[in-house]
Amino acid sequence: MRKYTSMAIGFAVALFAGAPLGNTSAGESSTRVIQLRDRWNAAELGVLASLRLSELPPTPKDPSNAVEASPAAIELGRRLFNDARFSRNGAVSCATCHDPKKQFQDGLPVGRGVGTGSRRAMPIVEAGHSPWLFWDGRKDSLWSQALGPLEDSVEHGGNRTRYAQLMGEVYRSEYDAVFETMPNLGDLPNDAAPNGTEAERAAWQAMDERTRKNISRVFANMGKAIAAYEKSLHHEASRLDRYVDGVVTGDPAGVEMLDPNEVKGLRLFIGKAQCVSCHNGPLLTDQHFHNTGVPPRDVAQPDRGRAAATAKVAKDEFNCLGPFSDANPQQCQELRFMVSDDPALEGAFKTPSLRDVVLRPPYMHAGQFTTLEEVVRHYVKAPHSAVGHSELTHIHPGSSKAGHAERAPIELSEGEIKDLVSFLGTLSGPSTGAPRKP
Repeated sequence: MRKYTSMAIGFAVALFAGAPLGNTSAGESSTRVIQLRDRWNAAELGVLASLRLSELPPTPKDPSNAVEASPAAIELGRRLFNDARFSRNGAVSCATCHDPKKQFQDGLPVGRGVGTGSRRAMPIVEAGHSPWLFWDGRKDSLWSQALGPLEDSVEHGGNRTRYAQLMGEVYRSEYDAVFETMPNLGDLPNDAAPNGTEAERAAWQAMDERTRKNISRVFANMGKAIAAYEKSLHHEASRLDRYVDGVVTGDPAGVEMLDPNEVKGLRLFIGKAQCVSCHNGPLLTDQHFHNTGVPPRDVAQPDRGRAAATAKVAKDEFNCLGPFSDANPQQCQELRFMVSDDPALEGAFKTPSLRDVVLRPPYMHAGQFTTLEEVVRHYVKAPHSAVGHSELTHIHPGSSKAGHAERAPIELSEGEIKDLVSFLGTLSGPSTGAPRKP
């Protein structure tokens, strides 16, 4: 069970209070410094060390996907990921919105498939480290996440009956090599699905239950193959990683990887700018959901984020507890103990990883900000949220006190804003999305 704010805030409070963190021994003082170009005390060194990509543990196994480590499944998933035939117009693939040449996103404010969506496409590299997928966490596994866009009317816009037929026509031997032999689906209507148009839903209900289950099983296995491919993708070390390695090991060459202004930005990132309270760990994300007052694209209908998603994931037929999952119920702890009644979930969205962030404009869940400088200025301004209550603290005109005792207002000078943005440029690796090394 996850708590979406207390862990991150506690981490930040411990840091700002000077509590020793990371790999420091009990006898070390928090005022110890490293005698290189830059001076960091023991508490700061602990936080820096925790940000290194080398500290990232192996991707957790997904008990609901038995084939995720299969090389044959990975290859099948790679081909499905790039196959535009799995769309209503034959022109949209997973790679359309998750382009390997663009850090597995599309560079657009909101996703664009057969239609235009309402949120930004999230990058998928290392997404297997998160228990919840999409900006609102409405899916609880990579394979379930992969299925959503395939049937969404503005993304791929297709239906599972047509997809099952296409799998039988084009990928039968590959499918059989990974999963059980594909069932004989017989004569099927071209377009039938439980979530499509009125005609598609009627055609779906006209089929017998066994046929519907066989079609859905093939569809679910498509998602499991795509997830296997996505889980094989990883980040490579950035200049930040090489800098921190240099600081921790005492290597002057590593310390030279960041210039003085970038180091100032790093100090702000783990200090007064409070970025590390949510963007922590090797992936620079706490994997939680936060309301930070980001303005909605549609003021008349603000996006409720996580608050509206918990019911969706709970009733999803492709969730960990569903009939197509390979897990037993005891292995579905996140879903079984999901928090759904916390007021803090209203207007809350997933904390994205900051790895390669400078290469992935625009920003926020619906591309509301064009530049990283705009993002930083938003956190300094800390506006009220259009829905729910922002976690950010600022003494607005007419306010008598800060809204969160745990979090101080983020106050940065113009120079500090520029230094922080400069630092964010150090988080990119040379080849995001390379297959994971054994």
